Amino acid sequence: MKRSTDRILTTHAGRLEGPPDLMQMSRDVMAGRAIDVQQLQPRLRNGIAEVIRKQAEAGIDVISDGELTKFGFGSLTYYGRRLGGLGKRPLRPGEAPYMALETNERREFAEFYKELQFLPAPSERAICNGPISYIGQEEIRQDLELFKSSLAQTNAKVEETFMCVLAPGWLEHFFYNEYYRTDEEYLFALADAIKHEYKAIVDAGLILQIDDPALPDTYDMIVPLPSIEEYRKFAAVRVEALNNALQGIPEDRVRYHICWGSWHGPHTHDLPLKHVIDLMLKVKAGAYSVEAANPRHEHEWKLWKEVKLPRGKILIPGVVSHASNVVEHPELVADRIVLYAGLVGRENVIAGTDCGMGMRVHPQIAWAKLKALSEGAALAAKELWSR
Repeated sequence: MKRSTDRILTTHAGRLEGPPDLMQMSRDVMAGRAIDVQQLQPRLRNGIAEVIRKQAEAGIDVISDGELTKFGFGSLTYYGRRLGGLGKRPLRPGEAPYMALETNERREFAEFYKELQFLPAPSERAICNGPISYIGQEEIRQDLELFKSSLAQTNAKVEETFMCVLAPGWLEHFFYNEYYRTDEEYLFALADAIKHEYKAIVDAGLILQIDDPALPDTYDMIVPLPSIEEYRKFAAVRVEALNNALQGIPEDRVRYHICWGSWHGPHTHDLPLKHVIDLMLKVKAGAYSVEAANPRHEHEWKLWKEVKLPRGKILIPGVVSHASNVVEHPELVADRIVLYAGLVGRENVIAGTDCGMGMRVHPQIAWAKLKALSEGAALAAKELWSR
């Protein structure tokens, strides 16, 4: 994994908005509407090529495919083609379709969330109803081929490429266990299956990004609310499962992204980073990507005064946010980068985003934010390398 040796490298959290026709196909798939499968592959190839070009034009060094192949990411629509043992059943009275709808924050801000709910509530619950296995070999092969061929098509000049996959602990959120004797047994079965996707990405020469909002975010989804000590034990098991899935993969080919969910809400019940920062650093990764630019978590830079980034590791703080339509000024971005460089060392910082921009801000805003990110990184580099 490249690091900021003579300037500040830039990246983002993965998800970007593709061309309108492709995004409409994604919405159609999620809604259960038929699409022209013959048109899907060429549209994906062109769409990925477009987001690659735009990332390069915005000055982003470490790029993704925009996650454009991930129709219904985190849903049965997507993972039903990759993991055996998943299914669905009708909701029973009083059940929620997934854990993110069962939070204390949603209860406290019920009126807000009622207005925010613009899609019809699912009538079914996605479940694990059989032994978990990996069946997505052809799916991940196609994803990697599309990304690589699209990159070659654009001839874009970038430093590195990455691809995102969910952590076992986040997969657990979307598919309720109705097969395994214990949730822990289920968790490790997920880890044992998804490791094949992790390995395929690294074997293809890409950086693997593990997306794990679950590490801090599950706290507010557990009923009744656990103590901090109880939750840390719960989270530590999820880190252990992830590390099992990462066995055999070089740490410097892995980056680990945590966040508190990218939805636009109050986030008043977010678990403070201080309660899981040590657990995050136990993940066998070469870089750690953390929210650091939005008004709920920007203050947590102070933790790095006391917490030491392990030797050889990289920190990817979010220095622009998905949580606002306001485009950050490049000088503010530079200030944030310089702050983190002073705490962990300039060579140990890659400038990033809080979360994925796709479907959270308008595409024009997203690209403007990424441009501000690269401009801010250039300003920071001028200051940091002139000392």
